[in-house]
Formats: sequence, C-alpha cells, structure tokens
Amino acid sequence: MNENAIELHVDLDVDPVREQNLVDTFHRIFEPTIGKQPGFVSVTLMRTGTAATYRLVISFQTEEQRVDWVATDDHQRVWPQMEANLKGQKFKAILWHRV
Repeated sequence: MNENAIELHVDLDVDPVREQNLVDTFHRIFEPTIGKQPGFVSVTLMRTGTAATYRLVISFQTEEQRVDWVATDDHQRVWPQMEANLKGQKFKAILWHRV
C-alpha cells in the first residue's frame, strides 16, 4: 500500500426505510465495482450507533486515481444506486491525505 494513499470520508444521510437497501447495494454492486479500479486500496461502509448514520471510507493510492474513478462509466452506473438510498443533503465528503 502507498504510504501516502488518500482517504475520502463520505458521511451519508440515509433514508431510514432504505438502510438495508443501502447495505445490500454497497456489498453487491458498489464494493465489487470500485475494487477493480486502478489504484484502489480499500472501501468500507460503517454505521454509528445512531440509526441511519453511515460513513463510506474510500482509499486510493493517489487523488488522481480517485478522480479518474469518479469519471468512469462504472462510477456513473453504481453511485446513483447508492445515492437512491439517501435523503436530505445526501452526503458530506472530506478528503484526507496521509502524512
């Protein structure tokens, strides 16, 4: 793994009635698709003790590779399926660089 890999932390505002669909979509569609991308390091979906509060953590070797992933047809196909389970502001993203 690249010591300078980046992590994108995305806090998701999940519709409470769609929580299980989000989790299923993550495991069946999003995770396998992102895992094939150049520079991919890891992806994790985490849930707090608070209902409908989730964090998606995506790591790539470089920010350029993450940006390339966002521009792919694969991302354009799978992200809307994740986003369909969100509500309100939908998500807030923060990019982290390892030091």
